[in-house]
Amino acid sequence: MTTSNELRLLPWTGPDGKPCFLSTDDSGGHMSRLADNMESVQLGLATDLLDQALDILAADTTPDDLRLLAKDLTGALRDMLRVATSRGHRLDSRSTDHRSH
Repeated sequence: MTTSNELRLLPWTGPDGKPCFLSTDDSGGHMSRLADNMESVQLGLATDLLDQALDILAADTTPDDLRLLAKDLTGALRDMLRVATSRGHRLDSRSTDHRSH
């Protein structure tokens, strides 16, 4: 089992908005694969949203359209930061594991 500093930050939050973590040594387990898939979906959605944002900003847009765009971009950025943080922690722990062997 992983130690507390090796918990994986999952790409979703709990019902109260707090971060969720996974403690496992099995990177191929069901929850790890589910988290990997969710991260891929989030990255894809952010890419699509960025393309939409460029189109919206190039067009004649209303303040309501811009508010909705800002809300959507904020959510995508929050998700991307969570994915980047999780992946960064996992990269750090892998490099530490390789140095100790």
